[in-house]
Amino acid sequence: CVYNVCVYNVCVCVCVCVCVCVSVVAPLSSDAQRLALAFRGAAEQLIGSEVKLGVVDVSKETELTNELNATTPPPLRLYLSGDRHNPVPCPVFQSSASIVTWLKRRAGPSADIITDLNQSDRFVASEELVVLGLFKDVEQGSVEVFYAASVDLPDLSFSVTRNQDIFRKYDITQDSVLLVRQSTPVQVLTVTSQTSKEGLLSFIAVHQLELVTEYNGQTASRILSSPVLNHAILFVNKTDEGFQTVYSAFHAAASPYRGKVVFVMVDVDEPRNGRMLEYFRVRESEAPMVRLVNLTSHVTYHLPSDTLDTPTVIAFCQSYLDGTAQPKMQSEVLPADWDQKPVIQLVGDNLERLAFNPDKTAFIMFYLPYSEESRSLFPLWEELAQHFLDREDVVIARIDASANDFNLSMRERYPALRLFPALHAERVVAYTGRRNLKDMVRFLEKEMDRAKMDRAQEEEDRRKYIEAQKAIEAKEAKEAKEEL
Repeated sequence: CVYNVCVYNVCVCVCVCVCVCVSVVAPLSSDAQRLALAFRGAAEQLIGSEVKLGVVDVSKETELTNELNATTPPPLRLYLSGDRHNPVPCPVFQSSASIVTWLKRRAGPSADIITDLNQSDRFVASEELVVLGLFKDVEQGSVEVFYAASVDLPDLSFSVTRNQDIFRKYDITQDSVLLVRQSTPVQVLTVTSQTSKEGLLSFIAVHQLELVTEYNGQTASRILSSPVLNHAILFVNKTDEGFQTVYSAFHAAASPYRGKVVFVMVDVDEPRNGRMLEYFRVRESEAPMVRLVNLTSHVTYHLPSDTLDTPTVIAFCQSYLDGTAQPKMQSEVLPADWDQKPVIQLVGDNLERLAFNPDKTAFIMFYLPYSEESRSLFPLWEELAQHFLDREDVVIARIDASANDFNLSMRERYPALRLFPALHAERVVAYTGRRNLKDMVRFLEKEMDRAKMDRAQEEEDRRKYIEAQKAIEAKEAKEAKEEL
């Protein structure tokens, strides 16, 4: 059963009947098209099962949309036993097979059981990367963490064994999880009673990437979903004569930083990587170069050297981890009409000057121009600006987070909303409420009332400080006069 719906260029997928799955995507984007194809493919494979998949048009089914709060991500939602208020979180699916695998693993069993060496050899050779659990008890105990983790990673193949011949082959004596790439073991984790599902998922996410992973359509999601948020990125032309030398040096520097920094290579000669070059403002002629970025702060660091050998890259990464590297600050050119519209357009050069103006309350949207989620918020932001248009002490603004650097921590996905109260103190308040006009206005007014009281205290403290300083100066002047 499939129902199609869209509002604000957002499409919502809902599984009805026993299970309900909700997808919030832009129907014209490549991600939306991929998800739609995967969703329909999964629906066809699940015909006759207890799981029914469907797509809901939120522009028509407004009552249901509001009830499910389905105008915002996540892209897919699973509802069980008619419970519309507590959807099960869904991972990012790469294909229809991923969706089906995830649903089947939830129902159990979540991993195949291997009984002999031949079966094990076939399994580890079946795909580029597989996860093999070696447990003395495959029904209960430590293995339960393995089964739980496998449900959350439907794009990887999981199998489990208690066969001692397989234990001996990999020289393993304790309960363990083994990552095998092209039949070669790459990393092993000993599982104890202290091992959590999150810890196992983190181990797999870190080590499923190669030491240097080339950025492309197949690897992008694995790179961005890594729990390691520091990324060293080599921009290089693979057709250049010196490519192998530069790549080898970069690869050699990666090993000491496994688990601390993800090493990524971007081929500047690949047309499909244009968005990456645009995001980091890298020109093809500038390659080879190395940038380091933290996915939380989005502050970028540029390797300050034309020499790209292993010691130089290692020193650069270490200086970043030690906190001594200097960020590369960048800013768009300030538009001529930046302050002539209800929503003010900021750039890196004037962000802090406006945000920390002690006489104005600034509410700023940090957005990504290519993000459908960001663009879908623009109409509401315009509406909010119109609401406060007559208030000279209130500024509603936005800034392109991909083209301007700033020293602010952003822990959530974009668009991120930050309020800067009218204070001398540089206070920053993150908005985490519902994204509608009523709630945002209430939030602004509440924070402005709070800031008004704090501002009065600031002025009182300032007055007392000035009086104290004058008293000290007067006392010193009197003492100096008496000495004369």
